[in-house]
Amino acid sequence: MDIQPQATQSISDDQELAKVLAGVSQQADDVLQFEETPVQPTAPAPVVAEPIVPEPVIAPVIGYTAPSGDLESIKKDALLELRPLVDKLDLAPEEKFDTYLLLLRSTDDKTLIAPAHAAAQAIADETRRAQALLDIIKEIDFLSTPQQ
Repeated sequence: MDIQPQATQSISDDQELAKVLAGVSQQADDVLQFEETPVQPTAPAPVVAEPIVPEPVIAPVIGYTAPSGDLESIKKDALLELRPLVDKLDLAPEEKFDTYLLLLRSTDDKTLIAPAHAAAQAIADETRRAQALLDIIKEIDFLSTPQQ
């Protein structure tokens, strides 16, 4: 094995390489010349005056808070309207359980425990089903404890 340092290139090799590269660069410039197509001026499109119709002004609702009495009233009505429709909803068991749990927590209606429990039992994923059953137990405990 030869461990002698390799001879350095002579200056003439570098100069020849520079000349070759300059020639390649010049050839590329010659080949890549593009011809520009002149743009033909066109007549401007006629301006048609259209009547200006003012747009309605809509007040922003940012920061608007309805009186809490109104919100509570709407929530109560929505809960009453939703209760008989839950069984008609085409939902996955997890979503049906979540809906029953929402109704149960919002109304404290003990009659919702049995349908919520049935929905929890229908959940296929064991981990999610276990969590749903724990939620049912917590709600029963909450509803069974006298409120002060």
